[in-house]
Amino acid sequence: MTTFALIHGGGGSAYDWHLLEPELRARGHDTVAIDLPMSDPDADLWTYADAVVEAVGERRPPVVVAHSWGGFVGPLVCARVQAAALVMVTAMIPSPGETPDDWWERSGRPPSGTEDEYELYWHDVPKELADRVIAHDAAVSEHMSMDRAVAQPWPLAAWPDVPTRYVLCRDDRLFTPEFVRRHVKERLGIVPDELPGSHMVMVSRQRELADYLARVI
Repeated sequence: MTTFALIHGGGGSAYDWHLLEPELRARGHDTVAIDLPMSDPDADLWTYADAVVEAVGERRPPVVVAHSWGGFVGPLVCARVQAAALVMVTAMIPSPGETPDDWWERSGRPPSGTEDEYELYWHDVPKELADRVIAHDAAVSEHMSMDRAVAQPWPLAAWPDVPTRYVLCRDDRLFTPEFVRRHVKERLGIVPDELPGSHMVMVSRQRELADYLARVI
């Protein structure tokens, strides 16, 4: 049995993983998904990482799974605990000293061409399901105050010493495959693994993602 520590993206919540978790448990694994303390104006990136570490508790060594903006948090968790692996799921890859706010320009991510939330994130998710997750996330993040975290330079001097995988989602319109392949090569020096699905792959392709994660260990 492996424990998967599941880290949601900015503006998301632990509920983003609610379809993936039973898939992993059905495969004999344990899961830990928490709401990052995004409503705490004093919380910095280490605060987010420590919240994950506290939730994992004595379950060691976890596989840390970081989605989207959670890419700034996942490696910090691995710097706090001995992790079996780090899996970046269509995630932002930070560089030392880079703030989350600066990542968008410094990474060279191309403009999306649309601000439509469904087009960018949810285009392969049934609308009723998408609306339910969006409503839940909005309620959790109603008092979101991430000003300190998004302006904080990423505090590690180098990538943590942990086996790292990256999941590219071939239908992602926020972080397109062309951009991700370049970004992963430049910052991690590896070739990403590819799965079908949109940016919210844990909602749209939970079975495929669970199969993939079960093979990581």
